[in-house]
Amino acid sequence: MSILEILLISLSMAMDAFAVCLGAASGGKAEGPRSTFRLAFHFGLFQFIMPVLGWLAGSTIAHYIASFDHWVAFGLLAFVGGRMIYAALHPESTGRSDDPSRGLTMVLLSIAVSIDALAVGLSLGLIGVFVWYPAIAIGVVTGLMSWLGLRIGNGLGKKFGRTMGIIGGILLIGIGVRIVLVSLVV
Repeated sequence: MSILEILLISLSMAMDAFAVCLGAASGGKAEGPRSTFRLAFHFGLFQFIMPVLGWLAGSTIAHYIASFDHWVAFGLLAFVGGRMIYAALHPESTGRSDDPSRGLTMVLLSIAVSIDALAVGLSLGLIGVFVWYPAIAIGVVTGLMSWLGLRIGNGLGKKFGRTMGIIGGILLIGIGVRIVLVSLVV
């Protein structure tokens, strides 16, 4: 596998994470260097780990995962997106726990954006590609693209306020719908 192919796979894997970071940060809840680092690091880490797990799992579990992975990603993104919309519409009912770079929300988002990387790792294993270089590239590119999405999203959130929280939530739900539609078409 060439470096160009690895880079293209890495960029395609990072697009969901970039879009989720853009949406999550636009609500103004993931501000500052700590939140930005936590989300970008964890998205990159999960995107690194999932191809390795897929590669290790091999074809033994492929048919189990393929039948519902897109629904899991949709459910996680819809849940977090719904919470973002609710928080934007009812700011008085939310507290400090709305930061998407903390706790269960961060874990759910990390899993949601990296489920497709599991399938990529499985595919790499099936075609005989050593997984470590692509996994490292996917993790690093995802971390960088996540950081960029968070920076842009925070800027939009500061400029447009609560409206961006609603748009960010809708964006997360839309990403989940896209994942399901793509999986159903393929």
